[in-house]
Amino acid sequence: MTDVHYNEQSFLEQLMICTEYVDKAERYELLGPLYRLIIPIYERKKDYQALLACYQHLTKAYAKVIEVTNSGKRLLGRFYRVAFFGKAHFGEDEEGVEFIYKEPKLTSLSEISEKLQMYYEQKFGAGSVKMIMDSAPVNRDELDGKLAYIQVTWVRAAPEGRAAASASGEGAFERAHNVRRFVFETPFTRDGAPRGPVHHQRLRLTHLTAEYWFPYVKRRIPVIETQVEEKSPIEVAVAEMESQVTELSEIVNAKATDLKKLQLRLQGSVCVQVNAGPLAYANAFLDPTLAQMYPDELVDKLKSTFKEFLTVCHSALQLNAKLISSDQVSYHEALEANYYKLSDALAGVLGQPLQDILVNGSLTTTVTGVELDSSNA
Repeated sequence: MTDVHYNEQSFLEQLMICTEYVDKAERYELLGPLYRLIIPIYERKKDYQALLACYQHLTKAYAKVIEVTNSGKRLLGRFYRVAFFGKAHFGEDEEGVEFIYKEPKLTSLSEISEKLQMYYEQKFGAGSVKMIMDSAPVNRDELDGKLAYIQVTWVRAAPEGRAAASASGEGAFERAHNVRRFVFETPFTRDGAPRGPVHHQRLRLTHLTAEYWFPYVKRRIPVIETQVEEKSPIEVAVAEMESQVTELSEIVNAKATDLKKLQLRLQGSVCVQVNAGPLAYANAFLDPTLAQMYPDELVDKLKSTFKEFLTVCHSALQLNAKLISSDQVSYHEALEANYYKLSDALAGVLGQPLQDILVNGSLTTTVTGVELDSSNA
């Protein structure tokens, strides 16, 4: 920089300001790399007071990382896909263009929709803006040329070049930092209805790539690439069961167990409704009379996922038994009873009894002095 006096001290001052902003943004993981640039300068200057402050800040930052990781209460924002339609109102830089918006904390779909509608009605006039609240593809021929249309869809970040977050050990920070790929799901059936029986239920995955990475200096970034993937009903079942296994495994393997979250997830997992949940998938795709209609590799994958599901539910029940108080014994017994019913119903289509599926061969837990054993089921 030729016209500004810029030296090492100026650089250091800017880095220190950066540490303050990173802390305020709750992106504590970035402080380590920042201080690796700062600390060598202070060491060379033998500024021990400054070094003490650096290491104290780092100590607090890493403590916060542990705290928010265990609590899950850090809110790094939400992402939304926003598309604009209506040549009469939007210019070339917006009409027909999709953007990814980054909104703070727990901004809901209704909040961002209301905010956008108010902004553009002030710009174009009251009653001139119509919101499209579903994620289905928009047929422009069906739109009123006099109106401005805005479609808003919640999207989740999908960090590129990485495995699934649960498999690679990523957390909330990695899923919200340095991301430019996003995905949203649209359920549909062949007859045009968004939802139907599990053997008709399909899923459209829309993958979006933004021009730049978030966080960015702007709150919205245009989408430069869109890819659409469709899942068949059995693929939807596999993905849903894998998701349930992953979510329950994360809760079971957490260093600090959230009992309420464990029980809510466990209660939903061992549901024994015939027309919904795991049992509906099993009856639709694994029944010997129906399984031959689907690819063998997908049937085998679904069977394998169900075995993992029963195993992780077993682990969750054991963990729940250790953590509950005496006034929840009957609640736990109800969960166990549902688990037995579900495992009995699944044993036929899986071709294996529960004892063979479970890694340790039996389900024996002790709840406040009461022993529960699968052999009694």
